[in-house]
Amino acid sequence: MKTSFTNGISARICAILLLLMAGFYTANVGPLWAQAAGAVTFRQIVVEGNQRIETATIRNFAAIDTGAPVTPGQINAAHQRLMATGLFEKVEIDPRGATLVIAVFEFPTINRINFERNKRIKDEDLMAVITSQPRHTYSPAQAEADVALIVDAYRQAGRYSAEVRAKIIRRADNRVDLVFEIFEGDVVEIQRLSFLGNRDFPDRRLRRVLATKQAGILRRFIKSDTFIADRIEFDKQVLRDFYLSRGYIDFEVISASAEVVRERNGFFVTFKVREGQSYDFGTITTTSALSEIDPDEFQKIVRVKPGVTYSPLHLERTIARMEELATQKGLNFIRVNPRVTRNDAGRTLDIEFVIERGPRIFVERIDIEGNTTTIDRVIRRQFDTVEGDPFNPRQIRSAASRIRALGFFAKAEVNTREGTSPDRVIVDVNVEEQPTGSLSFGVVYSGSSGVGGNVSLSESNFLGRGQFVQIELGGGTDNRNAVLTFAEPHFLDRQVRLEVGAFRRTTTQQNSFFDTNSLGFAPNVGFPTSENGRLRINYRRSADTISNIDPGGTGSSALIVAGTAQISSAGFTYNYDTRSKGLNPDSGFLVRVSSEVAGLGGTAKFSKTTALLGARTKIMKGVVGLSAELEGGALVDFTGESLITERFFMGGSVMRGFSTNGIGPRDNVAVNGDALGGNFFAVARFEANFPLGLPEEYGINGGLFYDIGSVWGLDNVDGGPTAGDGLDLVDASLIIRQVVGFSVFWESALGPLRFNFTQSIGGAAYDKTESFALTIGSTF
Repeated sequence: MKTSFTNGISARICAILLLLMAGFYTANVGPLWAQAAGAVTFRQIVVEGNQRIETATIRNFAAIDTGAPVTPGQINAAHQRLMATGLFEKVEIDPRGATLVIAVFEFPTINRINFERNKRIKDEDLMAVITSQPRHTYSPAQAEADVALIVDAYRQAGRYSAEVRAKIIRRADNRVDLVFEIFEGDVVEIQRLSFLGNRDFPDRRLRRVLATKQAGILRRFIKSDTFIADRIEFDKQVLRDFYLSRGYIDFEVISASAEVVRERNGFFVTFKVREGQSYDFGTITTTSALSEIDPDEFQKIVRVKPGVTYSPLHLERTIARMEELATQKGLNFIRVNPRVTRNDAGRTLDIEFVIERGPRIFVERIDIEGNTTTIDRVIRRQFDTVEGDPFNPRQIRSAASRIRALGFFAKAEVNTREGTSPDRVIVDVNVEEQPTGSLSFGVVYSGSSGVGGNVSLSESNFLGRGQFVQIELGGGTDNRNAVLTFAEPHFLDRQVRLEVGAFRRTTTQQNSFFDTNSLGFAPNVGFPTSENGRLRINYRRSADTISNIDPGGTGSSALIVAGTAQISSAGFTYNYDTRSKGLNPDSGFLVRVSSEVAGLGGTAKFSKTTALLGARTKIMKGVVGLSAELEGGALVDFTGESLITERFFMGGSVMRGFSTNGIGPRDNVAVNGDALGGNFFAVARFEANFPLGLPEEYGINGGLFYDIGSVWGLDNVDGGPTAGDGLDLVDASLIIRQVVGFSVFWESALGPLRFNFTQSIGGAAYDKTESFALTIGSTF
């Protein structure tokens, strides 16, 4: 009995002690007695510590009501909900009798954001990457997410070893400075770019296709040799397009692996491919079950012939022409579906173009988003379709390609979705704009003319209207050029390009002993005449002046007369170019014919015609390139004596191995031996370029060339002074000049450099030759 009584007293004492201890102890979710006991009812809820967040908002997140029983689990859930909002650094919930006190500690406000130790990426570019912003609430989770975004930005720049840490510096009034400490690391280069499984095309040829390059001698300046995962994915598609355009219908990229080298400062990138075999077009037919369709009429516009190497692009163009013909005939909802029959024995593909009627679906509207500078009209005019037209998926895909080709947008997506009814389609266009201005430089050097160059400032999307504006300044030791150009590519909302140019060109003793000055303007309109042809109508109004003849009395030719000629001429230029759209992706040709007639006002009366025929191809699986150009011109002056400013001069880039104005008729009797130009010229240029055996990453190739040509003919050959030595006064005869040379091509960070080393093997004794020239530019 005593033991039982003693145990009861002890139990009561322990309970009392526990209750007293629990009364003095407070946790985030309430006192221990509340956890041990059941539900508790609170008569009021007090919120403390909030400065920016409304009390009502906090109570709504807590979701605890007065006068209702509240369990410890509900209090804990309220605590979790408040923390999950991301608005508070700490939350404490304290039941005090019948009062529930919710004490919150708000996250501080970001005073400013700093980036430390960054050199490769500027502060403003990093600010555009992160989501944290000054005067917004600081969130540790958001700061960590920003760290990941900055690291990813450095990876896009090829710096895979970059490390970023976020830290805060506390200020008064619950404010903090958010600091991102950046350790950029070194660029991770692609030290080797190789292929497995390729038999028909060597590694060297495939490397030229890819955007990714091996690290070379200019690795500090060339960004394409850094490892970027997204670029590797793009290159996989580029490889597939390269092989498909050459008939390899079974080609696939099995894998693209990137292996880090032992020093962790580079990658070995390997593309494993399966080439398959190349196929040609076989029999090509056109069929249709529609009574209003004559298959023979559509068959006539098929340009691809049997035996041509298969390419999906040829199919697309043929289908587009057929559907366009159907539209011209007033037939809507016509679709052309190609049926391909494979002949493995002969490695040919028989194509049957089946013309049928597609579903009756109309375009409800075209929605454009993301363009902040570019006006909607610039994007909308890329569509051949307008609201209410029959829906043609092929036309929508073509419009998407044209929008991307504008070069105004970093990203352009065109998608379709169902409209207000099943027979309506809405076209969504989402674009992301990018800078469209550019500043470019060029340089040229020759032994006779010295160093020359040009600088060009252009804007291809002027005021967001898709218009082109360019200011170009150039010249050298003896010439100056200034050109201002404005172009509207869709004049009157049609496929017509209106261009207006103003120019001033001067020469000072340019291998001659007189100065020239040409000041004028030249508007023109151009438009397509066919898939590969384009016609441009030109007008020119200028004042061409010759001055400063015979400086110092050294004896210039009497055929050179000072004065100003007023030129008012009209003409045309026709181009037919298959180099990018021909049937053979490795071959193409260019035909250009220009004609100009002066006499529509002004003082000059002449006609001037030039023509160029060029062709190029690649042999040995595309490793060696061959090109040939034939160019010529004729000038006929209706006054009996042609203007020296309109005559043809040769040398420089027209015929390599000779200085500017270094070839052609000259006054042999005059002390200066002035170059007079000629009324006619003709030149043929032949070239081969090939690898030199150097590592591909150096971007250095070689070339051999041979030029042959001449400039000749004058209306007046008797006006020079007489020397009495039996020589012709003016040598305007046809004298053939020949040049052989060797070129070094270097794809440098400054652009494609070309070094020409030449040797003339024929010509006149008075020709002015040069053995070396350096230019920046592309080849034919």
